[in-house]
Amino acid sequence: MPIIESTYKPPFWAKKSFVSTVFSGLARTVSNVEQTRERIELKDGDFIDVDWSYTEQPSKKVIILLHGLEGHAQRPYVTGTAKLFNQNGVDACAVNFRGCSGEPNRLFRSYHSGATEDLDAVINHVLGKDKYSDIYIKGISLGANMALKYVGERNNLPKELKGIVAVSSPCYLKGSCDALMSLKNRHYAIRFLAHLKDKLKPKLEQFPQDISIADFNSIKTLIDFDDVYTSKAHGFKNALDYYEQASSLQYLPSITIPALIINSLNDSFLSAECYPVKEAKQNPNLYLEMPKYGGHVGFIDKGNVYYNEKRALGFVNQL
Repeated sequence: MPIIESTYKPPFWAKKSFVSTVFSGLARTVSNVEQTRERIELKDGDFIDVDWSYTEQPSKKVIILLHGLEGHAQRPYVTGTAKLFNQNGVDACAVNFRGCSGEPNRLFRSYHSGATEDLDAVINHVLGKDKYSDIYIKGISLGANMALKYVGERNNLPKELKGIVAVSSPCYLKGSCDALMSLKNRHYAIRFLAHLKDKLKPKLEQFPQDISIADFNSIKTLIDFDDVYTSKAHGFKNALDYYEQASSLQYLPSITIPALIINSLNDSFLSAECYPVKEAKQNPNLYLEMPKYGGHVGFIDKGNVYYNEKRALGFVNQL
């Protein structure tokens, strides 16, 4: 059955969405993950940095890890997965989206939820190493939407790509943005917006022809940011056009390889449309798990190995 009964049981103190989300984002640490950075030069003159971690013995399997909004490859939700997979015979390629590796990217554009051309460049780079027969993708939040969109919009997926896992996926971006901007999530929205504006600020001097100080000062909300910057920098008409075109929901019926979505029912960042029950029931390749708890990327479990990390490993081992 494509609708999976979840077995996740959090510790009693982590049942509240706010607690599990904040603890996982701010307090969790993951140690003993040795990463080696590699730069991928892109066709448009920009670059993406990826951070590799390896198994003890040479492996023919690799998982590509995609972070969330304003994340990077050293976030615990990335390194936690990398560590578990490395311990179980799978190399990990943790992607830093454009401008997220600690060094500003070169172009006016950066990254967004639907930038699957960048994921395609990473996959082709990994394939070019000619050493991996099995490739998996695990995306978190923004990265989850990107992974789902990638496998749903393409007819010619690489034969080496065996399956994907999408965690806390905002499949319907407009609904997720509305949820994030609701009163209960105000503290999260303010934090995200501050990070985004800080990163945009240097582009005012670098690209004065593309964005003015008046434009920058008009950004008061996340939708404003997507209206003023994200949409214009990436070829969309406005924020709503961006949300419509970049949402993975419309591509779920077309997914042709095994894809697991893990979205907790108490994730305050997700709207009702982000739980694609109908799509999962109609597509045998789409598996939907909706744990009662977990918040947003907050699937706290024993031994500092998160439930979504264990499920991702179990899922790819079954493929």
